Amino acid sequence: MNDDSMCPTESDDAVPRWYVIQCKGGESFRAVEHLGNQGYEIFHPVLQVQKKRRGKLAWAVEPLFPYYLFIRLDRLDSNWRPIRSTRGVLKIVTFGVESSPVPVDDELVESLREHGRREPGEPANVYFRAGEPVEITEGPFKDLQAIFDTHKGDERAIVLLNMLHQRQRLEMPVSQLRRRE
Repeated sequence: MNDDSMCPTESDDAVPRWYVIQCKGGESFRAVEHLGNQGYEIFHPVLQVQKKRRGKLAWAVEPLFPYYLFIRLDRLDSNWRPIRSTRGVLKIVTFGVESSPVPVDDELVESLREHGRREPGEPANVYFRAGEPVEITEGPFKDLQAIFDTHKGDERAIVLLNMLHQRQRLEMPVSQLRRRE
């Protein structure tokens, strides 16, 4: 693959679009910082997870898509070389025989952004991982603790609730769950 295969062509439209960047292992936050310093619009969806550190549970921020982030570019005006040489960036994700970057649907990025937005007091996001401890915030099971099992569509989830000396599967709206602190 040569550098010319990544260069935009005159036929590309001038409307800014989202593209995917693959980062070097563990360096996505560094890539976000350095690309941001260069003036690029970056979207790096993250989630909060509880991790054990020195024997204590602590909240940590992790990428939703490890090794990947989104960058908004006007292909006609963009020079790909500075992006690829930015610290933390491995490459711009390409597809096809010509190995050209393919834009990501704006609706996908906006949907991810919408899930990450929150009001004060709301959970930081609605992305939960299997096995993660959660608390039910509304309904007949309010204030009970459960274990997140899986997403069921965009707005519902299945959790495992300890009842009658065994774990029961319960389907409920994701909006009624928050991470256990």
